[in-house]
Amino acid sequence: MAADPRHTDPRRTESGLPIAPVYGPEDLEGWDARAGLGRPGEYPFTRGVYPTMYTGRPWTMRQYAGFGTAAESNARYRQLIAHGTTGLSVAFDLPTQMGYDSDAPIAAGEVGKVGVAIDSVEDMDILFGGIPLGEVSTSMTINAPAALLLLLYQLVGEAQGVAPGRLSGTVQNDVLKEYIARGTYIFPPKPSLRLVADVFRYCRAEIPRWNTISISGYHMAEAGADPAQEIAFTLANGIEYVRTAVATGMDVDDFAPRLSFFFVSRTTLLEEVAKFRAARRIWARVMREEFGAQNPKSQMLRFHTQTAGVQLTAQQPEVNLVRVSVQALAAVLGGTQSLHTNSYDEAIALPTEKAARLALRTQQVLAYETDVTATVDPFAGSYAVESMTDGLEAAALGLMARVEESGGAVAAIERGWQKGEIERTAYRIQQETDSGERTVVGVNRFRLDAEEPYQPLRVDPAIEARQAERLAGLRARRDGPAVDRALTALRRAASGSDNVLYPMREALAARATVGEVCDALREIWGTYAPVERF
Repeated sequence: MAADPRHTDPRRTESGLPIAPVYGPEDLEGWDARAGLGRPGEYPFTRGVYPTMYTGRPWTMRQYAGFGTAAESNARYRQLIAHGTTGLSVAFDLPTQMGYDSDAPIAAGEVGKVGVAIDSVEDMDILFGGIPLGEVSTSMTINAPAALLLLLYQLVGEAQGVAPGRLSGTVQNDVLKEYIARGTYIFPPKPSLRLVADVFRYCRAEIPRWNTISISGYHMAEAGADPAQEIAFTLANGIEYVRTAVATGMDVDDFAPRLSFFFVSRTTLLEEVAKFRAARRIWARVMREEFGAQNPKSQMLRFHTQTAGVQLTAQQPEVNLVRVSVQALAAVLGGTQSLHTNSYDEAIALPTEKAARLALRTQQVLAYETDVTATVDPFAGSYAVESMTDGLEAAALGLMARVEESGGAVAAIERGWQKGEIERTAYRIQQETDSGERTVVGVNRFRLDAEEPYQPLRVDPAIEARQAERLAGLRARRDGPAVDRALTALRRAASGSDNVLYPMREALAARATVGEVCDALREIWGTYAPVERF
């Protein structure tokens, strides 16, 4: 019998699953449309978390920005708002992400380089000056010191006269993926998870509209994870956070509705759409069957998406406009709740104002000039996408089972297992690119003899000295004994079982710096040393 031409030498997805040239009903044998799909807004949410999705209003257009000083970033935020951004997303520099002040020796050369430098409540006040925090939704990409930045945001809001109950947004607060893929951790996993749970409890009591965590697969994908690994390791981390919160005595339905997720969107459009649909379905079942969540909002996987920075190229950077458009379309067709589109020049340097505006315009064209917002889940019932959704779900569940066999996400992290799996995938992709098996336009095919000149945005190196001067002035003006008392209370709470966010808030309100607060916690909790696999 002749081989089925549909399955002869198939191409493969990024996750290694075969892609058939033609799909038909036979590829969905045994597939139950009612169980696999359901209606939009209904369990298991394969088709989307809301019944109307974008037919009522488009996704939140949340552009990620931050560089240099708080004043410079504030100016960029105002520009984005003027151009139609509907949500802010803050990038912090590496010293802030690692819990160091700008004048710390270890911060030399990094101040303001990959995000904005925030050392105290005074910097935070400048960052959001003139921006009404009761009217905007703000996402903050910060992890190990997430609690500090959230409290600084609350303090600035209160100074504006905005009650904490009116504040809305998301703090990333996902430290587990830092151990796996990104590296901006401070404390060991156990106290880090305690800090995450303290944020859950604090926000339930004080800032109820705030999304307390954005469980992130994006950074694992940027490190090389394929789509199946991205959703498997992300959801495994999510399970660990839920278990931690439940172990502290919280009811799952008290905090789960405020959990959110963060994924990448690649140029492989069909697989990305299937990935988002599979992730929703897996999470809904985990929350209902493992944790007994009764509230439908606890079962929903709501997520933010960012287009794939790792797929941008410094060669022929304008081609990135095309890549970002395809990636953004995949996110929209997959049902994202908010979206950041990368600027075409980000593989070279921080985005220029023009490039950031074009990235936002990409989303606006999709929202207002295409018909993809006219119907919910346009690919529902597609033989190809439904088959890919099932395949990705099976692959992800297999990886999640291996995490469980290791004792859960933290135990696997301590063995370096997820990190090792991602590194192997990244190595394979690089080999395929180097050999030409994987085409990257402008890099290994369709190259130019000479690149056109480009003038990137540069961060003024003098900001490091200016931030140090600001810190010296802050320390001279503040009530030193009050700061010392507040930091002592924080150490006491960290040594016991009290929620550390309350003494932390008092310390920050007294003008303690981000570095001083993190140093107080380092004294009690120590720092994490990674395990390398060979």
